[in-house]
Amino acid sequence: MPVQLLKIIEGQSETPLPSHLQKEDLKHLQEGCDYTNKYIQGIVTLSYPLTKLRDGTDFFKIVVQDSDNLCSQINSINVFMYGKMAEDCAKIIRHGETFIVAGFKVIKLPTEREDARHDCHLEVSEEAGSTIYIYTKPGTTAASETASVSVAPKYVYTPLNHLKDGTVVNLYGVVKFFKPPYISKGTDYCSIVTLVDQSNVKLTCSLFSGNLDFLPKIYKVGDIVRFHRIKIREYNGQMQGITSGGFASLTFDGTVGAPVVPRTSSRVYTFMDEEQKTIEELRIWAASNISISGPATKLSGVQPMLFFDLTCQLVGKAKVDGSSFLLKVWDGTECPYPTWKVPVEAKDLEGEKVLLHQLRNLAVDILVYDNHVQLAESLKIGSFLRIYSIHAKEASADNEDVSHMEFHLHGGTCYGRGIGVLPESNPDVKELKEFLESVTLTDSQNMESCSMDIDSTFGNVTDLELHLQRCQQLSVTVLTDHQDLSNTELKTITNSAAPQQYRIRAKLRTYKPQKLHQSVKLHCSKCNSLQEVPDRDDFDFILHGSAGTAPNPELHNTSWYESVTWTAQEQKQRKVAIHFVKRDEMLQHPEDTLIMIEGGTLKEIWKLTKRFKCVIPVRSTEDDLELLDLSAPFLLKGNVKYYGCKQCSTPKPMKNLSSIAAEQQPSWEPTEIAQVLGIELLQYVFIMKFTLVDETGSLNAYLFDDEKFFQIPASEILTSNFLQQKMQMTMNALCPPGRKLGDLPWLECFIKSYNVRDAMKNQVYYQIFDTTVAEDVV
Repeated sequence: MPVQLLKIIEGQSETPLPSHLQKEDLKHLQEGCDYTNKYIQGIVTLSYPLTKLRDGTDFFKIVVQDSDNLCSQINSINVFMYGKMAEDCAKIIRHGETFIVAGFKVIKLPTEREDARHDCHLEVSEEAGSTIYIYTKPGTTAASETASVSVAPKYVYTPLNHLKDGTVVNLYGVVKFFKPPYISKGTDYCSIVTLVDQSNVKLTCSLFSGNLDFLPKIYKVGDIVRFHRIKIREYNGQMQGITSGGFASLTFDGTVGAPVVPRTSSRVYTFMDEEQKTIEELRIWAASNISISGPATKLSGVQPMLFFDLTCQLVGKAKVDGSSFLLKVWDGTECPYPTWKVPVEAKDLEGEKVLLHQLRNLAVDILVYDNHVQLAESLKIGSFLRIYSIHAKEASADNEDVSHMEFHLHGGTCYGRGIGVLPESNPDVKELKEFLESVTLTDSQNMESCSMDIDSTFGNVTDLELHLQRCQQLSVTVLTDHQDLSNTELKTITNSAAPQQYRIRAKLRTYKPQKLHQSVKLHCSKCNSLQEVPDRDDFDFILHGSAGTAPNPELHNTSWYESVTWTAQEQKQRKVAIHFVKRDEMLQHPEDTLIMIEGGTLKEIWKLTKRFKCVIPVRSTEDDLELLDLSAPFLLKGNVKYYGCKQCSTPKPMKNLSSIAAEQQPSWEPTEIAQVLGIELLQYVFIMKFTLVDETGSLNAYLFDDEKFFQIPASEILTSNFLQQKMQMTMNALCPPGRKLGDLPWLECFIKSYNVRDAMKNQVYYQIFDTTVAEDVV
């Protein structure tokens, strides 16, 4: 039977594997070897829909992960199934099941491996004599199937102090900080979670999903999460986690003694008895090692200048304008101060009118801004919410003597700002529902708003208020030089002649561009020109044009490079040539090798950059290989595309690279490659305009920087969702959306003035320099 389901009894297979089969390790697989009596075992982490090939043959693809070697750089492999075997497996295979295949064929991929996957794949079919064994959960096999099924596989969990760059792992951790899911720049939801465990190592994870339900259901600091198949990357010397294919999570209440009930939207997941012990140990450790916040603040306990979390029920909502939205909520208690009622038309207010009238003295208006608006609009009346980092602010209208309390959820995600929807099974919701049911609404109809004593209010400033006041005085930037300079007021600067250098203390009122990816430009240091970074369509167009020129066979296999050619299986029979640069007439390891490619597509070139040190797109002439149009990158290294200045470059033939190839240890640095090829290298820079203000005036200062200010390389920002998110969080910290000028943080920075003259007039401009964002801002 080519596809068999095996039954597990007390941890052992009732039907053992044939004795002649021997287990093979993924890292030992090689093309051309005989695997008739060998088998590969792993966990199914990803599967694709069953399809048909052109000849009508059924085709099914899955990804299998080696659960015994999760920390290995290569721990998963693609498995291709054909014919009836594909059809059978597509019906019964589920994620998380143990998959065994014997009698397979190993095929080497023509390009590099993806992520942590093997650079070969397995091909299996009945015709090839392959056999598949599947362990699956008890009770999930259809009645028509002929075999029983097994318990779930055992997973290996990696402590946070044993994480390695480039691995895909399973792990447990206690939530030390989190940002509720929010819409990222694209269409995905994003959540930021910082974890710790008994090793006291911290791991920050950026989690993305197009489906909100697939992200961890974290409600508070101290919750415990289990992540399966999270990818580990190293950045600035610290390990960071990011979602990968097959990512899954469970969340548990971190309270000692609470029931161990996982929160998940998945209908199928594994949870072993020994994992309960892991959770209990983490709970006990966290209770004495993590500062876990107490119960969320009640409306009856709010004070002016307080930032607090609120567990509440939504009773009304309304759109206010394009950037703000009103939520009416209550928690059964009454705010001790008069509260602000946001003016909206009655017809625009959603909610039960009778209930809203009964709750007019108990419900409060919370105004949410910017990135929170989309989620707020989708909330259902009656749902239970936890709103994080609400700002309680005392204010008064110009024509009023009595002040009132306003509640704002500012834009951005700093300090964990956001909205979470709680299920009715949540213990806090159960407690809140019981309390709300005990409130007599008829009594609240006749309540009068409590009076307040302003002097006594400000005479009782809490520790949190003092902390916030201190933060208002601290700068969110760091000066890297010129400490001898003293602060100068902006009015003095704008009234002074240029050029000069100043130290200032000001607030960032606004900045441009608002879409931060538009701030990245290419700069030529020779002619001082700036240009936009070409998009992928421009590069793709140039590649398609160059593919029309067939490689010149007379230029293949020279003394300093070796050539390989093939014809792509397309209608136009595209010719492709790759030239591998040698050292001492010997080919080097891929990670040390520069290659030149003719006729390649954009997708092919990106795959090659992941396997080889450098890639240069070229085309043939009669005498030599040459670079493409300089509108395309002349070099690709990792995720970075390097461009040359059209005006200042004088491209030279590729044979000039032979001088670098002849070096004892070629570094293949972009600056060195550009120099020998006659290219004036363009530098990635951030160009932004900051409007800075202080008590005396305002001015516009330009930021012209490659990576010092944000501590993020401008060359990498366009290809990294994580870095884009970090930059957005940084700007939200420097200029928090929705805040009034008095609430903005202070920036200390150096600016220099300079003159720009044209035929008509002389104008003074200002530029920020020798300033960087403080490390603890984000």
